[in-house]
Amino acid sequence: MLTRSIDLPGGLTLRAARTSDTTFLGELYASTRADLCSLADPDLSHTLIELQFRAQTESYGRDYPDALHFIVGLHQDRIGRLILDFSAGRVHVVDISLIPAARGRGHGAAVLRALQRTAERIGAPVMLAVDRGNGAARDLYARLGFCSEGARGDFHETLVWWPPALAEASA
Repeated sequence: MLTRSIDLPGGLTLRAARTSDTTFLGELYASTRADLCSLADPDLSHTLIELQFRAQTESYGRDYPDALHFIVGLHQDRIGRLILDFSAGRVHVVDISLIPAARGRGHGAAVLRALQRTAERIGAPVMLAVDRGNGAARDLYARLGFCSEGARGDFHETLVWWPPALAEASA
């Protein structure tokens, strides 16, 4: 069990998620659902976001039972979450989300670069899925060298980054 935080560049940290983070995680999830936040009925919007968050949490628990759940921090503030699964010989980014105020400031790139360095050390690719409609995330992943591995369902695309040594060995 991770008992201390992991320091990253720029004042970023990763620490194990705790039950006391549940409210933060729910608010973070809501901030990623502009489609549901924009509904005319705020009660309906809140209910749907809560149901979707619960469904996502249950799905991640079922599909990735060995995943590691982290809170991304900036100095003393929680700014996001990272869920990683190492069970299939790869570094699988199940979810990475940042609060709106932290987006577009290089924090996600710093976390992903740290994962790429980890993947190089263990000799494994980094894999993730991105919503095809999320242009900002797609641009970030492209800048970091992720390549498409094809469609994943109707709305997502699987991307992978290969450590240079593995990419050269397969070429």
